[in-house]
Amino acid sequence: MNPLVVAVPSKGRLQERTDAFFARAGLRVARQGGSRDYRGGFEGVENIEILFLSASEITAQLANGTAHLGVTGADLVHETVPDAARKLTLLAPLGFGHADVVVAVPRAWIDVHSMADLDDVAAALRATTGQRMRVATKYMNLTRRFFGEHGLADYRIVESAGATEGAPASGAAEIIVDITTTGATLAANALKTLDDGTILKSEAQLVASLIAPWDATHREAARSLLQRVTAEETARFMREIKVDAPASANVALARPPKKFGAKRAESGTGSPSRFFVRREEAHGFCDWLIAQGATTVTVQELDFVYTATNVLWEKLKGRLDAEKASAGGAHPASKLAG
Repeated sequence: MNPLVVAVPSKGRLQERTDAFFARAGLRVARQGGSRDYRGGFEGVENIEILFLSASEITAQLANGTAHLGVTGADLVHETVPDAARKLTLLAPLGFGHADVVVAVPRAWIDVHSMADLDDVAAALRATTGQRMRVATKYMNLTRRFFGEHGLADYRIVESAGATEGAPASGAAEIIVDITTTGATLAANALKTLDDGTILKSEAQLVASLIAPWDATHREAARSLLQRVTAEETARFMREIKVDAPASANVALARPPKKFGAKRAESGTGSPSRFFVRREEAHGFCDWLIAQGATTVTVQELDFVYTATNVLWEKLKGRLDAEKASAGGAHPASKLAG
């Protein structure tokens, strides 16, 4: 039986954050042969195999259908996968690995603040030197698409193999397109980001391959895994609220204002009323409950909230079913080979 293949980062901060993400959902990542082994699984979970790879390798495995699910950056998906929207689907942002792909120019260019200004600079450089403006970057595809959207064509890309931010100071390029988290490295190299120069706001994503083989076993394994992830995420952003109140307050408590998004749970006779409410609305809702006559209100964090709707699986299933239908019932991989 072929397992569902999940590709995760093999080392560093991304690995730690990915392990923590799955651990919150009750899924403990374990390597088969110790820290140097590149295969593993989730403890106590059958029919799922984990591959430990670099972020770029994860993206490649998803794009060629070798892995079913993976954790990688949105920047790598959009930069390295041709026709990414057809081959992959981004199921959920994971809240870590934040970084922006930006256009940065020398801080000394005090009159250059926008892509339109940069177009003027490129035109002036060509007119005075006969040379095109050089752009140092590892993100060639993102750069071409973004510059094309802004109508900027008078430039050439210098592929960066090292520290891209040093290219203007070394004379290798006039400007750069690079990834940044805080902007500190750009500032240290006397560079600034254009006001409208953010190409992509990236973070780690749970990504699914649409061209991997998805038989019934793979689908069931993915459904179960994504149910756990959905249950944990739902719980993380929700609070359970228990209310002690006199009978005279029951009518008001039965109709909480819609702005709180509170859902009342069935409670036994004589039991405190229970509500589920969004985390950010909990304090405001508690104030409202007290104003309606509640005597005691307690707020509790939740570990998991399982519901009939598995949001992540429904999203993936919808894409898989749509791809299957568009291929005339055949697997998408066969359509690509035709």
